[in-house]
Amino acid sequence: MKSNRFKLLAAGIGAGAAVAMGALGASFAMTPDEAGTLSDGPEITLGETTTDSAAPTEMETTFVTPPVTADPPDGFGNGGG
Repeated sequence: MKSNRFKLLAAGIGAGAAVAMGALGASFAMTPDEAGTLSDGPEITLGETTTDSAAPTEMETTFVTPPVTADPPDGFGNGGG
């Protein structure tokens, strides 16, 4: 008996959630006239900190070597057995 009541309660909660989702979706839906419209806002301007500069034509460093070298221990990729 409890199983049938639980199933009925769960079905009621699910149906209520589906109705609530449909109502919220309908209330927040945009009409085709409203979709994609832009409001008249302030003009976009560049701030005072913006500077124009040309991109460098050549990379500053083309090859980097590590500042410290070390010998790998035996058995770590040095070809030893």
